[in-house]
Amino acid sequence: MNAPVKAPEASAKEALVLFMPSGKRGRFAVGTPILEAARTLGVYVESVCGGRATCGRCQVEVQEGSFAKHKIVSSLDHISPRGPKEDRYNRVRGLPEGRRLSCSATIQGDLVVDVPQDVQVNAQVVRKAATDRVIERNAAVQLCYVEVEEPDMHKPLGDLDRLKAVLEKDWGWKDLLIAPHLIPQVQGILRKGNWGVTAAIHRDMDSSRPFIIGLYPGLKNEAYGIACDIGSTTIAMHLVSLLSGRIVASSGTSNPQIRFGEDLMSRVSYVMMNPDGREAMTKAVREAVNKLIGKVCAEGNVDRHDIFDCVFVGNPIMHHLFLGIDPTELGQAPFALAVSGPLQYWAQEIDIEVALGARLYMLPCIAGHVGADAAGATLSEGPYRQDKMMLLVDVGTNAEIVLGNSTRVVAASSPTGPAFEGAEISSGQRAAPGAIERVRIDPQTLEPKFRVIGVDKWSDEEGFDEAAKTTGVTGICGSAIIEVVAEMYLAGVISEDGVVDGTMAERSPRIIANGRTFSYLLRDGEPRITVTQNDIRAIQLAKAALYAGVKLLMEKQGVETVDTIRFAGAFGSFIDPKYAMVLGLIPDCELSEVKAVGNAAGTGALMALLNRNHRREIEIEVASIEKIETALEPNFQQLFVNAMAMPNKIDPFPKLSQAVTLPPRKNVSEDGIAGDATPRRRSREERAARRNRD
Repeated sequence: MNAPVKAPEASAKEALVLFMPSGKRGRFAVGTPILEAARTLGVYVESVCGGRATCGRCQVEVQEGSFAKHKIVSSLDHISPRGPKEDRYNRVRGLPEGRRLSCSATIQGDLVVDVPQDVQVNAQVVRKAATDRVIERNAAVQLCYVEVEEPDMHKPLGDLDRLKAVLEKDWGWKDLLIAPHLIPQVQGILRKGNWGVTAAIHRDMDSSRPFIIGLYPGLKNEAYGIACDIGSTTIAMHLVSLLSGRIVASSGTSNPQIRFGEDLMSRVSYVMMNPDGREAMTKAVREAVNKLIGKVCAEGNVDRHDIFDCVFVGNPIMHHLFLGIDPTELGQAPFALAVSGPLQYWAQEIDIEVALGARLYMLPCIAGHVGADAAGATLSEGPYRQDKMMLLVDVGTNAEIVLGNSTRVVAASSPTGPAFEGAEISSGQRAAPGAIERVRIDPQTLEPKFRVIGVDKWSDEEGFDEAAKTTGVTGICGSAIIEVVAEMYLAGVISEDGVVDGTMAERSPRIIANGRTFSYLLRDGEPRITVTQNDIRAIQLAKAALYAGVKLLMEKQGVETVDTIRFAGAFGSFIDPKYAMVLGLIPDCELSEVKAVGNAAGTGALMALLNRNHRREIEIEVASIEKIETALEPNFQQLFVNAMAMPNKIDPFPKLSQAVTLPPRKNVSEDGIAGDATPRRRSREERAARRNRD
């Protein structure tokens, strides 16, 4: 029975105990086990063996000294001496100096107790960019060791029933269910373990009945889970210890569905046009997930059948195809999801090769084109947890946008197209060794320099050509496409309307005629890499669609500025915030408040895996997020037209102007002659806006 937390003026027979690093404290009767005190205060300390001092999961350290801030004098004399159980554990497995088993050690006086990082299971530090993410651990799966009473002719209770009885007595599990495949195995497992067994018990929601999903002879001291983000291009996965929170291995692989279509809508079209299209893509992605599980298990030296819990996120079409749902309704208005809420499966039901009783959880989708991946990113970055107005953007073929704070959150998707990923660009390609990833243009000479993926040197540095022999220079990827267009604007090569100024040809041979328009020569070699007028138009259309979507959400929120911006996704990790803002991809903001957060969707999946409370958190939040359908908003067209300019035809960028010298505004006609933008030019913008809205 847990001891109640007492008021500070408790009797002298009680001691004050402070747990670090949580800072939780309370008074307990002398003789209370430290593990019991921790659980009373909500400090999660793992114990698989049920206090038998055999698993070693509950190790703690006592800090000695006077802690004036907390008004505690802590001493090793204030904890009970090592007893037989700890001595036995030390002989068998070894107990580091200064460590105690909290299930055996009792409180004898005031204490400051540390839960060491290497065994601390209530928190796990996950590296994300330059910050540390702490995830409090409360997994849906728990391992429980019990010793079952042997059968007795005078007590005819069945073996399984006696197992359930002792799980209730020792661990408090009531009304237990058991996975059907285990029922025929119970007797053999009990006898193999000499009546000592470890049960893997799954309970997601407190209101749901707990399930025995695994049963093992003797003491089993580890269980694993996977957190997986199924992207349209890449599948990313973490393999995690459910007991310690440690990320054992992380890896990724290409989504094999690419062979059915580069972008999401082409995959929907494939399903529409091929009777077996959905089945083929579902099989392909599940096989890829299983291969990736094998890969992370090999890296972490883990048996895949020790994986008991799985959490998945993905955009709506990936979500549907992975689960075997026809996505064709998402290809046409009103973009109806088959299901938007969270989903629970037995992993074997969708052919995931892990433990036979493993469970699978899929985060909820926000809207027709704002999926479980956006929900994961929202959980990870938590705009609803702060006072600042945060803009969260996942830049891709279909950009997902979330804007809000603790008062209100709104979300939308915007059809940016594949230009940012290199498609529709004359020399564009996906990010791979040999692709140009960074570009700078001298504003005086208009001479460029660039960096290539796989080469550390800039193109104007000595040794670049030699270093680039291995990779070559093969094209230009998304991050460089943004930078080169922004640099061309800053250097005056293009006007605010995105037209290459043909008069610049008098200043530099880099400006070359291309029919009625002009191009910029980025590299004169093999291959010859140019940035054409059509390339710039493709980028303008993409960035205008994204910015217009952002502005719609800002209007819905009634704000003219945002306080902080987060770029999510693999592509967002490589975008330079300054150039994104110069281009007008995102609204004006302090550059120090614009950060890339990597695969935030995957981090959200990881949070939901390690703590089931995060599942409830995002389920509640998704239900309250307001979804905005850009295609139905009458103001979208005008916002789109304004956003075609760099950075924007209407919106000021005062914060950007403090960091970057923006060129004076001038208009250049389509044929490269300086002057006002022609009516024909304006009508083309309007037609483009209308196409994007539709």
